[in-house]
Amino acid sequence: MPSVSLRPTNWIRENVIFSQHGPFPAYLKRFHLSDSDYCSCSGIGTAFHYATECIYTVSWHMRKSAPNFEQEWLKRVGNYFVSRRKIRGIVKFISENRDLFRPSTFQRDELKSLVPGHSPHLQIKERYFNI
Repeated sequence: MPSVSLRPTNWIRENVIFSQHGPFPAYLKRFHLSDSDYCSCSGIGTAFHYATECIYTVSWHMRKSAPNFEQEWLKRVGNYFVSRRKIRGIVKFISENRDLFRPSTFQRDELKSLVPGHSPHLQIKERYFNI
């Protein structure tokens, strides 16, 4: 069973937030503080999403791990200086542009109407761009 260390760490705010405890839609929905866990780009709004695939954070993207190693990736990414700098950039950008990362009412309705099991991003593209 995992245990929690009571020893204080010297982590800065951005690194703590990036540990999934922050202003991410998936985290806020988990605690019923938001009605949607989607980013406005139609992806699920997790720290991993913003670090690897969100169209709004391309400037700070990191190499994506295999899906079965996502949790391990999140644990290790903070060990590298360049990754920590990118994390700080992502969190700062999200904090300064919160409205950009919240789906509009229109987007929430669209995402709710999509068929489960299909990529919301692709379905929206198909619907509006006839792909």
